[in-house]
Amino acid sequence: MQKKIARLRRAKSTRSHIRTLGVARLSVLRTGQHLYAQVFNADGSKVLASASTLQADVRDGLKNGKNADAAAKVGRIIAEKAKAAGIEKVAFDRSGYRFHGRIKALADAAREGGLQF
Repeated sequence: MQKKIARLRRAKSTRSHIRTLGVARLSVLRTGQHLYAQVFNADGSKVLASASTLQADVRDGLKNGKNADAAAKVGRIIAEKAKAAGIEKVAFDRSGYRFHGRIKALADAAREGGLQF
């Protein structure tokens, strides 16, 4: 339980800093089986775009939803949806996770898709 508490403490610190920036926030949730990404508006009250490994268009051509390939696909789709909603610049909220593996793959794919961090 201490590991989760430490992660949530880091996430809280990051989110308080992002709040002062006043830009949209790209938030990531990682579970053992899936990966979820959401773009919130600047005050955090509304979800502007979302993507996850549970969606049918993401699952096509993937063996499972828990590897870096699936994360990269989620990153590309969230970038497309955010740009369609008129969002170009976001702050990356990694939710206290290390910037490594699936989180890094999602961020790199979102950058390639046109989002600016």
